[in-house]
Amino acid sequence: MASNSEALSPASSPMPSLAIEARGLVKRFDGFAAVDGVDLRVPMGAVYGILGPNGAGKTTTLRMLLGIIDPDAGIRRILGSERPHDVAHAIGYLPEERGLYPAMKATEAIAFLGALRGLPLREGRRRAHELLERHGLGHAADRQIRQLSKGMAQQVQILGTLVHQPRLVILDEPFSGLDALNQGKLERMIRQLAEGGTTVIFSTHVIAHAERLCDDVAIIAGGKVPFAGPVDVARDRIPQQVRLETRAQDGLWRAALPADARREGAVWHFSLPDGGVEPLLRALIEGDAGILSLSIERAGLHDAFVAIAGEAAARDLAASPGLEDGR
Repeated sequence: MASNSEALSPASSPMPSLAIEARGLVKRFDGFAAVDGVDLRVPMGAVYGILGPNGAGKTTTLRMLLGIIDPDAGIRRILGSERPHDVAHAIGYLPEERGLYPAMKATEAIAFLGALRGLPLREGRRRAHELLERHGLGHAADRQIRQLSKGMAQQVQILGTLVHQPRLVILDEPFSGLDALNQGKLERMIRQLAEGGTTVIFSTHVIAHAERLCDDVAIIAGGKVPFAGPVDVARDRIPQQVRLETRAQDGLWRAALPADARREGAVWHFSLPDGGVEPLLRALIEGDAGILSLSIERAGLHDAFVAIAGEAAARDLAASPGLEDGR
């Protein structure tokens, strides 16, 4: 586990309470506002998701936070510094555009990525061997990147993102291009990093990954962030959902169902009425509905996304390219 692993543990010097703080970030390209007033607060040690469709402004936001591009307006502070390049050695970054030198061996590729963050090559090679063995890729240590499958090469690049033991890891659409098996491995790796105290931020257009992994999310659509906060708070934006199966198809009990009730066969789906479940149960029993099953569930993050960002953004999210094996 990461808490016992040197190669996946954060450094030990004091850190601020927030890994990232951004206020009013704006970035325009040819007059178009790709990011338009984004606010973010990412606690240290959190797994934080930036959730939105392709083209929503996720990558531009991450690049501004990292100092790859400068904002046109707003303030950013990363690991307590307003100068991202000053803390680059403590950050691991996996860009959306993957890329390794095809002729490099896996070990050398990982060590090279570590060297870009200040890790000595000899130590990078040692850690690279350990990481490859730990993650089931020891057999590929001396293979060239061109000899690896796409999924294996992506895993090598992810390990190169971690080899210098960053305090903060930023992953841009890390699940894209991975099959279901390797997506599961990456999810476990993210959990291990968090257990070791590393802050992990990842962008995604797959709601299931954010729902399973994240403490907090920022929903981004059209360059704006209509919601940023705990996943549970997002889900509580809409009422609990009722699933009701009845023997009777009609009767006076139907008047107790709310206006948003919809029927699929013998099963009704609707929001829990304001009065709670007891008046509903009473009406169903007295109306001889013949209750076969009744369950109440909290809304999922998908429903919350629709309520917060709107139907158009949800359609864009569903249409974003990439493997959806995280369902």
